[in-house]
Amino acid sequence: MPKIKTNRGAAKRFKKTASGRFKRAQAFHNHILTKKSQKRKRQLRSDMLVAEADTAAIRRMMPYA
Repeated sequence: MPKIKTNRGAAKRFKKTASGRFKRAQAFHNHILTKKSQKRKRQLRSDMLVAEADTAAIRRMMPYA
């Protein structure tokens, strides 16, 4: 069997945690930041876990993570 290629876009966006879940950055923290409050921007900095429903799809994209 040949090796499976890792989806490079997914590899740049997700990191695997020790428990096997995936971390991701929050959206809406890239541009047009002047109209967003400091509190909102500060809270958008933190990482989140990927939803359970999406984890299987990410695992397929990143077979060796």
